[in-house]
Amino acid sequence: MDYARRCQLIANGYYNQGLEKAKIRDLTGAAECLKKSLHFHKYQTEARNLLGLIYYEMGETAESLVQWVISMNLQPDGNRAAVYLREIQEKPGRLEAESQNIKKYNQALSHAQSGSDDLAVLLLGRVVDYNPHFVKAHLVLALLYMSHGDYTKAGKSLQKVLQIDKNHPKALWYMSIVKSHTGRAEVERKKMDVAFSHRQMQDDDVILPPTYRETTGWMTIINIAVGLALGAAVIWFLVMPALEQELNNQHNQELTGVLQEVNQKNLEIGALGQRLSDMESERDQAASQLLTMQEDEEGRIRQYQRLVQILKAREAQDMRVVATVYADMDLGLITDPDTAAVAAEITAYMETEGYQVLADMGNEARDAGNQDTALDLYQKSLNIKGDNPQVIYDMALIYQAKEERDKANELFGQVIMNFSSSELAALAKEARGY
Repeated sequence: MDYARRCQLIANGYYNQGLEKAKIRDLTGAAECLKKSLHFHKYQTEARNLLGLIYYEMGETAESLVQWVISMNLQPDGNRAAVYLREIQEKPGRLEAESQNIKKYNQALSHAQSGSDDLAVLLLGRVVDYNPHFVKAHLVLALLYMSHGDYTKAGKSLQKVLQIDKNHPKALWYMSIVKSHTGRAEVERKKMDVAFSHRQMQDDDVILPPTYRETTGWMTIINIAVGLALGAAVIWFLVMPALEQELNNQHNQELTGVLQEVNQKNLEIGALGQRLSDMESERDQAASQLLTMQEDEEGRIRQYQRLVQILKAREAQDMRVVATVYADMDLGLITDPDTAAVAAEITAYMETEGYQVLADMGNEARDAGNQDTALDLYQKSLNIKGDNPQVIYDMALIYQAKEERDKANELFGQVIMNFSSSELAALAKEARGY
């Protein structure tokens, strides 16, 4: 058996395992199996589509879009991912609402790290109200409840997570902590002990009391009197002195302990002051890093939205839309290797043909009298392919018509210096008055 065939069989095996786990709502286990399947065979589109569905079910829309976009690029025809993408795009404002929900989630994380737990809980409540399947938001909400000792609410949030993903490792761990603080763990343990005990008491079981000796009434009275007398004597001569001495020793120990505790607290106050200063510095640094992460995450989602739009337009042979959307993309935010490969393929088209689509659109805008729109389209074309003397020359003519002579002369100069052997160089010299 060759290597490729073996990898494909292993990938199919992991896909089948992931499918079985997904059917019983073990989403975390299913996701791990599907990732292994894709590791051995990245063209396994069924595994990739199912992985996208699992991400979507767990409230991670951006990750699901990544998988479906890659799947569409690997198999453009007859791919179920096209249905999923179309259903999302046909809902007006759905992606924008998801982006706003992610922004609220990130803001809640920022508030939680800065100590504003009430604001974090409020925002996370809104996040899960919009998307009840957002597992990460439920987990953070449960942690905040646990930190404030509200284990009942934490248990409710964790229960929702386990309804979505019944074997989520973090949710199970947090739930064990909640049960230990609410007494639920002891109740469940006792139920298990009863259920699996070797033998239970039967109806005909008899408990025999210990035997006793019959005594007369006078003997009972005498025994009670003697017992009372002996008890009083023991208390007076033995117990009371020892008790008094014990109380004195206890008082002295407590006083010594209080003095030591006061000294210790004074030392701790000084250390806490320094620690507070250090924590404030760390908090400011973490807030700055978190803000950067929030901006990157929101920008990344926008780039995936634009990439989906480009793929749909390319499928419809609408190259004007492809070129226009591509010109506004920030490809540096696309870090996933497979998605980056899709973006690289589109970039190759833009550098060979797509830049001219933008230039032609600029010509149409110029002929229609929309000079500013034409300049914008020309500039976007140059951003993709900078060595286009015709576009540079056309931009110079527009600036000259707008009487912005410095910009016009600078562009004419580029044509003259960099493309001296072309006919446009002679026209540029004439336009500058050489």
